[in-house]
Formats: sequence, structure tokens, C-alpha cells
Amino acid sequence: MIGRLSGTLVAKHPPGLMIDVGGVGYELEAPMSTFYELPEAGKPVVLFTHYAVKEDAVALYGFHRESERLLFRTLLKISGIGAKTALAILSGASVDEFARLVQVGDVAALVRIPGIGKKTAERIVVELRDRVDAMAVPTLAGGAGRAAPVDPVGEASVALQALGYKPAEVSRLVAKVAETGDTSEAIIRKALKAALK
Repeated sequence: MIGRLSGTLVAKHPPGLMIDVGGVGYELEAPMSTFYELPEAGKPVVLFTHYAVKEDAVALYGFHRESERLLFRTLLKISGIGAKTALAILSGASVDEFARLVQVGDVAALVRIPGIGKKTAERIVVELRDRVDAMAVPTLAGGAGRAAPVDPVGEASVALQALGYKPAEVSRLVAKVAETGDTSEAIIRKALKAALK
């Protein structure tokens, strides 16, 4: 199993990225919380990983913090939640914020995350209420710096659609939050916060 990668960031196009480790390019998917922490391409990066093998596919997921990986793995154990939905949850809320939503039973906020219906949100609250406190783990992976994308609005729109938002909703969210000079990461972060309100 692959639990951690340390190498050079080759490319990042949310939700996908590539890390070169000793001449081998590893393709990963990551939540936006990890993209916010990534350095610019060509810089060293360390990510915790989750290696998933299914009947028809093999996938590798990357996380800046161990707590994010732990929450991702915990979410996958809940009936009705797959990797795409788990990434959307991590993209829409920090581990601490998600823990707070679960503890207070805020089903309405959880339903605003793409891929989560009312029944799934209720199941999350019931199954995780007693376990979310254990998910706060110190950060062990490092990363700093951000590259300014050529078209931040376009890149943010593509990333939001990849997270499960419908094109019309993406257009509305991006138009509402995007400001001149914003990076794609900033637009995505603000759009995800706006979607939860």
C-alpha cells in the first residue's frame, strides 16, 4: 500500500495532480483543502495518500494532513458515500468545521455539499457524531506557496464541476464570489463557503 509520497509537484489541475517521485509520475486526486496548501509546480511536496483498488479501477488520493486522510477513510465506510463525495466533503469544509456540523447535527448544511442527500446527511450525523473528535491530528506534511493560474475563474469553474456542482450553479457561485486578482484556489474556497450558506 502507498501511504505517503514525497517528490516534486509536476502539475495541479483540481481535482487532479501529479507528483514525480524518483522519475515516476504519480497521478492523484485531492480535495481543495489540499490544493490550497500545494506549492507551485516544480517545488517539493509531501502528501499522505490513500490507495484504492476496485474491480474496474485503481486510484490514489492525496491529502496535506493526516486528519484529512483519516476523515476521508472514515467517510468511505458510510453506506452511500464514495470517493467523489468524500472529496467534495473535504473540499467544502475543514475537518474541524465538518466535525462541528456533525456534532450539532446540522443536516441542512451537510445537504448543501454535492452528492449528499438528506438521508445520507442524517446517516453521517448518526454514524460519526461520537467519532469526529478523534479526527484532529497534527499536520506532518509540508507545503507552501501558490502559483497564479492563467485563468483563475475558468480553472475554479472546472474544479467545482469536478466536485459535483452543476454548471449553472458553478456560474452563479463564481460570479458571486470572484474578485479581480483572486487565484483559482481563492475563488474555489469562497465559492464552497458560499454554497454551504
